[in-house]
This record gives sequence, structure tokens and C-alpha cells, in this order.
Amino acid sequence: MSNTDDSANVHVRLDKWLWAARFFKTRSLAAEAVDGGKVDLGSDRAKRSRVVAIGDVITIRRPPFSQTVVVRGVSDTRGSSTAAATLWEETAESRQARELLAFQLKNASTLTFHSGGRPTKRDRREIQRVRNKWP
Repeated sequence: MSNTDDSANVHVRLDKWLWAARFFKTRSLAAEAVDGGKVDLGSDRAKRSRVVAIGDVITIRRPPFSQTVVVRGVSDTRGSSTAAATLWEETAESRQARELLAFQLKNASTLTFHSGGRPTKRDRREIQRVRNKWP
């Protein structure tokens, strides 16, 4: 049975919608993300059984990226990627922030140490300090 946006009574769970919209490969991964606090519906932390409606704003955090999408359609079956793309629309602010972060990550310098051999205690502390500074 498939619920589409043409139906009058559309009741689709959040974890099922995330799976159908192809944000997660399996429904259990979608449920894990919701239970782990990686998905917000509106500005509140969501539960997996929460019913998704057209116009809802969903924030999905999959490190290092965060996406804010608006629900444009509802379905409880996983279809093609083109059909899944019609179920949601990413906000302009979210798209800009994600593209900026992708650019920064692509152009970030890598940590290299030319000390020769094993790092000293001082080098290890420096490595730890730099790692804790980055997300």
C-alpha cells in the first residue's frame, strides 16, 4: 500500500518517510538516526513514530553536514531517486551552508609532521590540541 500526496488521509511515520525520501539506505538506519537525536522536526527533537505532513521542516544531521528540508510530498514506499527528490526541497540557507562546508573541507590543509620518526610527547599534545579544535 502506498500513500502519496494525492491521498486525503496521509499518515506516514518519520522514519519511514526518511527512508522513502532516500536520506538513509535502510529504515532501521533512519530509526537509529531519529532515536539518536540526529533528526529534528520543526525545532523539536523528533520521535520515529511522529507523523510527517506536507510543509513540515526537518533538520537532518549526518556529520559533517546538516540539511534542512521542507516536506513537499509524503510516501511510505521507497521509489526511484527521481520520485524521492519530489518528496522534499532543501532550503536555500541549508544548501549554501552545506556547499560552503564542502568547499572548506575540500580545501583544508592536512596535518603533516616532518619530525622524522615517532612523535614526541610535545608533538602528540600539539596533534591533540589541533584535533580538538576542528569539528
